[in-house]
Amino acid sequence: MKYVAAYLLATLGGNSSPSAADVKKILEAVGVEAESDRLDKLIAELDGKDINEVIAEGSSKLSSLPAGGGGGAAPAAAGGAAAAGGAAEAKKEEAKEEAKEESDDDMGFGLFD
Repeated sequence: MKYVAAYLLATLGGNSSPSAADVKKILEAVGVEAESDRLDKLIAELDGKDINEVIAEGSSKLSSLPAGGGGGAAPAAAGGAAAAGGAAEAKKEEAKEEAKEESDDDMGFGLFD
């Protein structure tokens, strides 16, 4: 995925057909060591193709896959979501209380004052 992400970053930067060196430069900029065999395979697969068309083709393939469970689980999930919402509110209140308690621990000065 990191190779694909770097390739896409290069195309977003205006390079319509990034080379292996372009992708490698992006990866090295963030401290990732590029494996030349994987990088060469990616470049070979995408050579001469428009990245927008490749993404559109992949999206159409994914849309044909079934994704979802049975309809009977929806009411149970809705009930669970309501209960989770109440728990989230309680956690927010607890977090506010903890923040107040932690602010007293600094003895009147901060670490970076």
